[in-house]
Amino acid sequence: MNTYDHDAIVIGGSFAGLSAAMQLARARRRVCVVDAGKPRNRFAAASHGFFGQDGEPPLAMIEQARRKLLAYPTVTLRQGTVVSATAQHSVEPSPASSASPSGFDVVLDDGAGALTPLTTRKLVLAFGVKDGLPDIAGLRERWGASVLHCPYCHGYEFAGQRLGVLYHSPQSGMHAQLIADWGPTTLFLNGEATLEDSERTRLLALGIAVEPARIAALEGPDRALSGVRLVANDGADGRLVPIDALYVAATTSPASPLAEQLGCALDEGPMGPCIRTDANKMTTVPGVYAAGDATLMRHNATLASAEGVLAGVGAHQALVFGQ
Repeated sequence: MNTYDHDAIVIGGSFAGLSAAMQLARARRRVCVVDAGKPRNRFAAASHGFFGQDGEPPLAMIEQARRKLLAYPTVTLRQGTVVSATAQHSVEPSPASSASPSGFDVVLDDGAGALTPLTTRKLVLAFGVKDGLPDIAGLRERWGASVLHCPYCHGYEFAGQRLGVLYHSPQSGMHAQLIADWGPTTLFLNGEATLEDSERTRLLALGIAVEPARIAALEGPDRALSGVRLVANDGADGRLVPIDALYVAATTSPASPLAEQLGCALDEGPMGPCIRTDANKMTTVPGVYAAGDATLMRHNATLASAEGVLAGVGAHQALVFGQ
């Protein structure tokens, strides 16, 4: 019988990963959380809408969760990045079928040049996603402060102020209508899109301004936003449209190549690929579970944490029942 370093290794130590690890820890299983220390929400000063934690800094919430998790004696937290994960097989697959993994070999890079091999019976992928942001001057440095992705996470703090929506797809008109519920809104087409006359008429009737000109830059002190500078027809900087927050639908991609490396199927979502999972959060590779933004088409801290709970429970039950 094989001996493994851990019953489960959770790759990613933010809301989803720590929630998954907590379920396994409370089931008295040996669980290791590997985290690179760069959660997606590190750019935001506060997390909103999370049960009992509204307004708390995300990094403080993660640190508190880590401390509580370490109270369980079967938990190990390791700083670093998993650079490879390979399935073990107790028997060779036949040409007609594939064998289920009996465990996994993992290689951890601690960031200082040391590689550590680990073995585990189950894997939980909770490494999140990378955001692909438009190449507009002044946008990236304001991401998470005054350039936002979710009105439910940050909209209340800008309620009644001047809001903007950056066009990203034919659904952007509907996006602008949603944002307008929080304040006066301008839809910026950025010189790359046109609207049907009927849609433009509907938006204008709802009080939503439509700005067709190309954007030169975002302006404002530090990470605050005071306006969108447009490009004039002659190519010189044009007028400034005053706004206080700009909503941007970033494209996303998994923050790690491990899912593809392991052979997990991905589905194409509206903003990027998502790891396919079943109701128990198992991927298409037996023994590999996934949770959080990398599996969701809608991204939210509460949803990521809930997904982590399902993945942790799913992995534990598979350990019990030999799935």
